[in-house]
Amino acid sequence: MSIKKILISQTAPRVLTQYQAVSDKFGVEFSFNPFFRVEPLTSREFRAQHINILDYTAIVFSSRHVIDAFFSLAEELRCKIPETMKYFCTTEAVAMYLQKHIVYRKRKIFFGTGTPESVVSLIGPKHKGEKFLITMSDSSSSAPITALFQASKLDFATGVFVKSVSQDLHDLDLHAYDMIVFYNPADVKSLQENFPDFQQGDIKMVSYGKSIVKAMEEAGLEITVKAPTPEATSVAKAIELYLESLS
Repeated sequence: MSIKKILISQTAPRVLTQYQAVSDKFGVEFSFNPFFRVEPLTSREFRAQHINILDYTAIVFSSRHVIDAFFSLAEELRCKIPETMKYFCTTEAVAMYLQKHIVYRKRKIFFGTGTPESVVSLIGPKHKGEKFLITMSDSSSSAPITALFQASKLDFATGVFVKSVSQDLHDLDLHAYDMIVFYNPADVKSLQENFPDFQQGDIKMVSYGKSIVKAMEEAGLEITVKAPTPEATSVAKAIELYLESLS
């Protein structure tokens, strides 16, 4: 089976250079269509978790969506975040986004290199006495970072601040595509909600990230390409290597 049309279950990136290179090399066509959107929890949904933000002295952030939801909920709940609050972010880009909501001061904002290990290393002995709230979305797994926090004997809790809402995909003909790329368990949830009788047939499936593999397998989807790998750190590269293996 030749691969001609590929569906990416995300919004098109600003820079399409990698995809264009694969398209030019193999004559394939990429389409981008997000399967879900991210929305903040309502105050009622958040309260159901019985979390009092002011019980914590440090917040862990891994996404901009969660940052917006955190400060929006804090305002709605009339919870004044103290200036002494410390923020630990997975990346510099996430940390810099905090400027939208607070005065950026390096003494209380710390950022890692994108891994849970880098966040824990930032804490070290100096911040070990803090009480941490690890913020997350309802479709993300906290296991990688909570395992490290437990191993380091840190005082922490997790809190969901954003939820994944399935997009209406009924106008999308999935069988018009030869390959579909999934990134998030919410992609699979959306697939099942929109197409409860979906049969994979000859469609090749690509998983990007560890969290999506289990969701795809539980849904009975056969994965042809798993990424990232040392050889393929991006979706475009993973697809390129797969197409090369067919030629």
